[in-house]
Amino acid sequence: MTTKNAGYPKHYCGIFGIIGHQNAATLTYMGLDALQHRGQEAAGITTVENGAFQTHRGLGWVSQVFTPERLATLNGTAAIGHVRYSTTGSSGLHNAQPISVRSARGDIAIAHNGNLTNTWLLRGQLERAGAMFQSTTDSEVILQLLARAEGASWEEALAKALPSCDGAYSLVLLTENKLVGIRDPFGFRPLVLGTLGDAVLLASETCALDITGATTLREVEPGEIVIVENGVIRSVQVFPKHTRRAFCIFEYIYFSRPDGVIMGKNVYDVRLNLGAELAAEYPIDADMALPIPDSGNLAALGYARARGIPFEMAFVRNHYSGRTFLLPAPEHREARARMKLNLIGKLVKDKRAVVVDDSLVRGNTARARVRTLREAGAKEVHFLISCPPHRHPCVYGIDFPDRKELMAANYSTDEIRAFLNADSLGYLSEEGMIRATGLPKERFCLACYTGEYPVPYDETRYKEALARAAGVKS
Repeated sequence: MTTKNAGYPKHYCGIFGIIGHQNAATLTYMGLDALQHRGQEAAGITTVENGAFQTHRGLGWVSQVFTPERLATLNGTAAIGHVRYSTTGSSGLHNAQPISVRSARGDIAIAHNGNLTNTWLLRGQLERAGAMFQSTTDSEVILQLLARAEGASWEEALAKALPSCDGAYSLVLLTENKLVGIRDPFGFRPLVLGTLGDAVLLASETCALDITGATTLREVEPGEIVIVENGVIRSVQVFPKHTRRAFCIFEYIYFSRPDGVIMGKNVYDVRLNLGAELAAEYPIDADMALPIPDSGNLAALGYARARGIPFEMAFVRNHYSGRTFLLPAPEHREARARMKLNLIGKLVKDKRAVVVDDSLVRGNTARARVRTLREAGAKEVHFLISCPPHRHPCVYGIDFPDRKELMAANYSTDEIRAFLNADSLGYLSEEGMIRATGLPKERFCLACYTGEYPVPYDETRYKEALARAAGVKS
């Protein structure tokens, strides 16, 4: 059994915005650094001073892109920022964000987390109307729609443009005198609102507010537009109200930092609960539970506590090697994976080990970990996953877009177990995953597990658009 593009799913993006602070660029840098786990391909900041935009973007980590000297050139009391991994659009500086455009209503800049599912349709319409694009991202499609929308104010333009956008988007927008935060009506991606003195902030996760010393006020609601101007926060709804929500449950399982709070639930606690649910479903007679760091840490701890067995950090991660799944090329990820984790062999020799990870998408990395444990003398290796099998592509911003790349979509659990060379393989049930969150199932998008898509899409056109955006033939 072989798999294509071995590795973990790519992260998508992190966004940050602030208005009303003399050190807007520095605080944006701090916020983006806290969101670095959401994307390591590129970073960017746009500030505005006296109506003039200043932008700096670069490839690499936030600390690599922004030196103190560079930050000092980004003046103004308002800023937005972005960290990126490409899920729509090819890798490269031309697709780094924020991006901006000039319109009759003035300049506007955008930073976007998520994926539109009808980009192919909207971009075609815009190009036929004469629009010229500087990137291959769906984010610029949103920006062009806003620039061309009818209405005297940005508020009127948003009301005209946004209802035509299908799919997932959390946005921060910057105009000459406003900061705007937006979530799509299903609330696929997170966005939180906070304050720091007289300043108002927006961020993908609460940890980005915490690092600046800001106070988290609340989440931006699905379908809500938050407009901040002259220190006043206004809330606008331009979508028909409906009860269906579709928050990406993978935020709890993997994406978000464990020190974050989502929908009133601490991510740390949810991941412990995931491990406890695994223990209830797979009460394996073992000598220890150990995680694949770092994303499996808390689920493994929850499992060990529930089973009353030792929790061991047998795999030691080199945090300075970067996150392998965020690297753009498969060959780079594979090389970095060998550098990333080292096993303390004496901990597992002659022991029955339960290994816990957050997900198993393509399988090659997991297989290598099992092999390492076997070579160190582990008596038994049981592999547990703290979510159900990924059997369906995600079209809302996670990089497992094709069923043929998903092991669970093409092989049985026992076939995957044999490929891993594990004594057993277990996935957490959908019911156990939902119970771990303490929230109703109706709040979540489960499409990658169930194949039930909250926002329908044209699969053929969507794949063609992805291929074009990546610069390859479909």
